[in-house]
Amino acid sequence: MINKRLLIKNLLAHNDESSFYDKKRKIDLGSKEGKAKFLKHICALSNSNPANNSFIVIGVEDEGNEIRGVDFFDDSKIQNLINAYLTNPPLISYENVMFPHLPDDKVVGLVTIRPTGEITSLRKNIWKYWGGSIFLRDGSISMPKDFDIEIKDVNSEIVKAIENRAKNNIEHTLDSVIDFINVRHSDLPSHHQVFKEQFVVCWAGVPKQVKGETYYSRVDIELINEQVRLFYSTLDEVSIQYNDDSFIITEYVHLGLNENYQYYPLEEVTITFYENGFYNMQTELIFDPPKFNKRTLYHIYNSNNALIEKLKKGISLRPQDEKDLRHLPATYLICYLNDFQDAKEKLHEAKPFLKQHGGKLYQSYKDASRILRKVRYN
Repeated sequence: MINKRLLIKNLLAHNDESSFYDKKRKIDLGSKEGKAKFLKHICALSNSNPANNSFIVIGVEDEGNEIRGVDFFDDSKIQNLINAYLTNPPLISYENVMFPHLPDDKVVGLVTIRPTGEITSLRKNIWKYWGGSIFLRDGSISMPKDFDIEIKDVNSEIVKAIENRAKNNIEHTLDSVIDFINVRHSDLPSHHQVFKEQFVVCWAGVPKQVKGETYYSRVDIELINEQVRLFYSTLDEVSIQYNDDSFIITEYVHLGLNENYQYYPLEEVTITFYENGFYNMQTELIFDPPKFNKRTLYHIYNSNNALIEKLKKGISLRPQDEKDLRHLPATYLICYLNDFQDAKEKLHEAKPFLKQHGGKLYQSYKDASRILRKVRYN
């Protein structure tokens, strides 16, 4: 079993970016340009490594390999994006890896790319890249190549050695469990569960009893063996269930209008553990979007648009505007879920102004964007 934190350290120590490894300060899957560049790198790494895994490490400064971290990213539908835009798409996983020196809300993203052995190409146009384009790694750069290319396996032994050096051991596991319970979450009720005598899952959160069911907020859930964060939120409500074979996380979102809010089930993640040392994660979107009166939504939608125009022009906001601004990400989300197709673009248009305000308002924007991604690629 590979300790993903050790794997990242070994990748950073091995050498600079290469034909099997890339590093990024951040990625942006909320824009066409950001998606296109991400797809280009996935395509190039898959083609350059037909017989071994390749990796993208996210949250690292290019100069000096400084680990800065990024926000927790739990878009389980990222494979759907790859399948939609690439021919012979590789299997990819995105994992949130803990580093002790980072703030609680920051992780390092690790994208693992498992190729099919076939040539991967763009299925259709995106941004400035044409459908049918093929990319390969030329040193640390993803470059377009001709259609008549020969795929060579030159990295298998190097990657195998790096992965072997990153294998977990009992010392790392015990130290990490103690750190999770006694240091990082000493102010919260914490729990751990061992599966199949090999896997350790730790979780912490504020419990709340509702009609005999336990829900958690301020939740942090980690697969300790691999140093992978499975779920993190300072706001959301989740329920947790487990049996001898599985650990099940159900996430809820808080939505509503005019102070009339309720929790809606969003997504269920089931982690199944096996006796042979493997585990499998299945994610199911169980969201049934709430429906609201269209006339009310038209009023809210137009008010939101007017509010964005005020922000663009630097016009001072009235107290009622400030109140509406706090709800803007959630109300744009509700409008989009009720067939206001332009609401998604309007929300992204508001991003720089919401980011200036920071705090809970910008977090609300990120939460709304995350739900939009999940719904779109489901």
